[in-house]
Amino acid sequence: MKSDAIKGFLDENGIDNVKVGVFDTDGILRGKYMHREKFLSALESGFGFCDVVLGWDSNDQLYDRSTYTGWHTAYPDAQARLLPATMRRLPFEEDLPFFLGEFGGEAEAICPRGTLRRVLDRARDMGFTATAGFEFEFFLFEETPHSLREKAYRDLKTITPGFFGYSVLRSSVHAEFYHDLLDMCRHMDFPLEGLHTETGPGVVEAAIQCTDALEAADRAALFKTFTKVLAQRSGWLATFMAKWSPDWPGQSGHMHISLQDKDGANVFYDETGTHSMSDVQRWFVGGQQALMPEIISMVAPTVNSFRRLIPGFWAPTHATWGVDNRTCALRVIPGSAKSQRVEYRISAADIHPHIALAAALGSGLWGIEHQIEPTAPVTGNAYTQKFPDALSLPATLYDAAAQLDGSKAARELFGAPFVEHYVQSRQWEEREFRKAITDWELARYFEII
Repeated sequence: MKSDAIKGFLDENGIDNVKVGVFDTDGILRGKYMHREKFLSALESGFGFCDVVLGWDSNDQLYDRSTYTGWHTAYPDAQARLLPATMRRLPFEEDLPFFLGEFGGEAEAICPRGTLRRVLDRARDMGFTATAGFEFEFFLFEETPHSLREKAYRDLKTITPGFFGYSVLRSSVHAEFYHDLLDMCRHMDFPLEGLHTETGPGVVEAAIQCTDALEAADRAALFKTFTKVLAQRSGWLATFMAKWSPDWPGQSGHMHISLQDKDGANVFYDETGTHSMSDVQRWFVGGQQALMPEIISMVAPTVNSFRRLIPGFWAPTHATWGVDNRTCALRVIPGSAKSQRVEYRISAADIHPHIALAAALGSGLWGIEHQIEPTAPVTGNAYTQKFPDALSLPATLYDAAAQLDGSKAARELFGAPFVEHYVQSRQWEEREFRKAITDWELARYFEII
């Protein structure tokens, strides 16, 4: 929708205020209400958004080593622009219009959405467009933000007990919430193509319909935010942590990716190739595999991400690939010219969709450019097999950030300003974690040592 059409829409419907938002480095949607006059001015010439949202963590604590912003810059406004094509109506707010924005000016170099756009520009220069789809697992609790804290995050009550994947019983008992979620996703233009219970207490999996890559990341990030909104408005609470309990599998956030040529044909498909894989898809997988150890912090962005990456819990532990093999980090899904794709399975539900997709796509494009051959595909259970050290993934967020910092390919793909800003943010996250005294430490050392 163009600016004139938006103004006409606001006038015709008597709308005095709109809501706008931008995604920060952790994928959190930061935003505010704007009066229509301020909004229309911002739509034409941009607006200022305090750059502290790029200088603090998910707990609003200020990074101590950011060069982009900090006390040394006095936290000025960053340039931001509104994106008319992202308009949605908020069903909880009488269909109030909502618009996404993204950072411009100097901040564009570290803007998560801007980083994904640069990767997609690279794809376009190579003659490709990209399509993507996200699927998320998330747990639902009969809790509130207050009860979580009052219970110190212990003895939390999930909406259902026990194992019960693909349960018609469970989804029928809670049919109102499922239908509310389906309706909200359709209304806000991130429609679901699948929704079902997963194996575990109160865990649900949702697959968002695939679309062009930038819109897919927008949809995924909005889905995470507004699923949490819907849950809390329903008296529940949703979590997208990678692994909230040692007793249950982690929560995945898989990405399905394919590339098309200028005519819209899937360049991953070759009916004469082994497993219908074209050279382009093979090199794409080769690049993803080769760079995964270097860029994994862009896909596993929290300390908790690495709690999930352990053998036997449906999460890969090495940069492996296989054909329709769900124990691998990369799953090639063979099929038709329409369905041939790669599933990036290393990622969890805690991903920043824009940053994670930039990593998955960028590393694949790098593989095409350098014609990187992958290893032989893994057959059988990848969790029980041994692999070369080159396929090993970092075991901690700090080590993962250090590998990203030293990656020449990452600096080429995403830009040095983004890499340096993102690295310091992940190292800060790890240092904050190291300040904590865990229950495990207290139980193990308090009395005995």
